[in-house]
Amino acid sequence: MTLDASAAATAGLDPANMPRHLAVIMDGNRRWARERRLPAVEGHRRGVTALRELVRACSELGVPTLTVYAFSTDNWKRDAFEISLLLDLLVHFAAAEEAELNEQGVAVRPIGRIDELPANQRDALRVLAERTSSNHRVLLNLAINYSARAELADAARELAADVAAGRLAPADIGDETLRDYLYTRGLPDPDILIRTGGEMRLSNFMLWQVAYTELHVTDVYWPDFRRAHLLQAISDYQKRARRFGGS
Repeated sequence: MTLDASAAATAGLDPANMPRHLAVIMDGNRRWARERRLPAVEGHRRGVTALRELVRACSELGVPTLTVYAFSTDNWKRDAFEISLLLDLLVHFAAAEEAELNEQGVAVRPIGRIDELPANQRDALRVLAERTSSNHRVLLNLAINYSARAELADAARELAADVAAGRLAPADIGDETLRDYLYTRGLPDPDILIRTGGEMRLSNFMLWQVAYTELHVTDVYWPDFRRAHLLQAISDYQKRARRFGGS
């Protein structure tokens, strides 16, 4: 039994039925802070702790791909001070977590419209991606300045450019073709999507990729999300019969 299988079995999970790709909408930071009469940024800080524990658990359990919704294109509508602090947390995460990410075998890949971020945050994420690129245990996709509609628009623009250049014939465009133009190209679709905070919506996250993804919604706010909640979500996933549109 491999280390990953042993860790999964010890947690009461079926090692042969672990998700290949886990996606998470990390929601509830601000509500967590508000209920405790704390500034919103404190909820975001605690959320970084929850992310650290999630990544560590995925590494131990053998979940090879993890995609987390860290900052939406819609988040720019928030208070400018909160946005600035939230983006500064990205820089802090990049600097503080590099050693542990390498120890856990985690490669970080920012996805989204990264070029539109302020230079300091953009450069910090790129350095982190470069310095973890040789890791192969877990791929952590950080969806930052991301929305699914923006992703699809970017994919359509790139695809149209290839058609105009004669590299692709319109008649050859199908589902798999478009998949190759998404930010997640080359990766399996998520097997399970966890949303914390209790809201029952996708919030413009991975709309193409989650067509047949199993959904797990918990009322737990993201700053309180721990390994036990992850194990429960995976356990629930393993009890489901996935038919992918079949009978």
